[in-house]
Amino acid sequence: MLNLISDRWIPVRRKDGTRTLIAPWQMADDSLAFPDWPRPDLNIACLELLIGLVFLADPPADTMDWESRQSSDPDRLRARLAPFAPAFELMGDGPRFMQDREAFESGLKDPNPPDMLFIDSAGGQTVRNNADLMVKRGRYPVLEPALAAMALFTLQAHAPSGGKGNRTSMRGGGPMVTLVDSGDGLWPLVWANVPDGAPAEAMALPWMRPTRTSEKGEQVFQHDVQSVEALFGMPRRLRLVARQGGITGVVQKPYGTNYAVWEHPLTPYYRQRPGSELLPAHPRTGPFGYRNWMGVVLPKRSEGDTARRARVVELWAERGEGRRAEVLVAGWAMDNMKPRDFTFSRAPLIDLPDDLADRIEGFVEAAAAVAAALRSALRPVLAEGEVREAAREAFFLTTQSNFERRLAQLTAVNCATEARGWLDDLREAAFAVFDGHALPGLADRELSRQQQIVQSRQGLALCLAGYGKLGQGLWRYLGLDPPEQKRRKAS
Repeated sequence: MLNLISDRWIPVRRKDGTRTLIAPWQMADDSLAFPDWPRPDLNIACLELLIGLVFLADPPADTMDWESRQSSDPDRLRARLAPFAPAFELMGDGPRFMQDREAFESGLKDPNPPDMLFIDSAGGQTVRNNADLMVKRGRYPVLEPALAAMALFTLQAHAPSGGKGNRTSMRGGGPMVTLVDSGDGLWPLVWANVPDGAPAEAMALPWMRPTRTSEKGEQVFQHDVQSVEALFGMPRRLRLVARQGGITGVVQKPYGTNYAVWEHPLTPYYRQRPGSELLPAHPRTGPFGYRNWMGVVLPKRSEGDTARRARVVELWAERGEGRRAEVLVAGWAMDNMKPRDFTFSRAPLIDLPDDLADRIEGFVEAAAAVAAALRSALRPVLAEGEVREAAREAFFLTTQSNFERRLAQLTAVNCATEARGWLDDLREAAFAVFDGHALPGLADRELSRQQQIVQSRQGLALCLAGYGKLGQGLWRYLGLDPPEQKRRKAS
């Protein structure tokens, strides 16, 4: 039906805007720009798949090897991938791509619709409760094999919680994906994110062997299998059902592989406290702005080894040799089993000297302190919950461009001067958000509420001026000496 190595099945956009279908080895064509699936989550997963294929068949041995092989070489890639073709059949009686070796679909007469392969599809309980209001059931009654293959890989790579025994991905549900992008097209994007390593054999792929199930709580650790499985993890036990050339159903069994303590090369990690277990980062709802950059785009230094950028992002410091690049940040923001938002953003990749990295981290911490003070000051104006959180988010959005400008200028001017300028930016944005919510209709409020609002604004001003515990912390984050604190008179 479809072989994912030899057939042309991946839609891509060329640099001139035209579209075409390619086989994986053709990713090394210089004319290609980016995958062109109908959904952004499939595009990101497609990049992960292409990176995984190169890591499987022909990874760089080290930085010198990576540097020497930057130029595209489709013929070499085709020769290296060809031996893996038997492991990448989508259907058939032998091993199936990303599917359980056990042919259990023949024993079940009522498979799930193929819609279940998409993370934002209505779950079984949602359908039973007739609660599929935003995302309707049955969007994809039949899938073309290529789309089914890409959706299958996406689900296995990003699998959220799925009910009893249905395992999440090795990075948890809805992991954050970070990819280095130099902006030169598809092959440079893929090659920049292939980790160092050695070629593997087809038998290293999890669907080429019986599934390591987890009925009794069994776990699979990174040292138990070959490293390539990080890019081809298979937590779900799935089998596709085909009819008349299309994928019409999916059969699922519980208790697939339970991955434990893995570090995926395309995902940043963090620790809840120094010395604790590394945990994969996950996107939050809303825009991915500078307040989210620490430990993802910029190294986080202030709390020791509690946040670690993705391995491929760290590698760029050696590979890039000062060349400009961005970090493509993507992933589902999940609320347990429910997808809330899909992040697809870009941020500059900047490796700074230690002193400047500390300074930038202080700028971010200062903004967080002002955001907290603003949120508290809005208590007489806005109710607790999403409305006040939206005002806090508006503050970060308002200061985004100024932060990027300060970041660009920081290496060229005096740090103290730039810190004062950033404090002015924060003050202006905080009062703009506060006044935008507090001043309209102020005269119509009760006198007591008017007094509360005025006092809250004064408190916000004092904080920004460096007074109080939060204000002192704010100034110290910026490397500024807070003013002498006024002592209260003894009663």
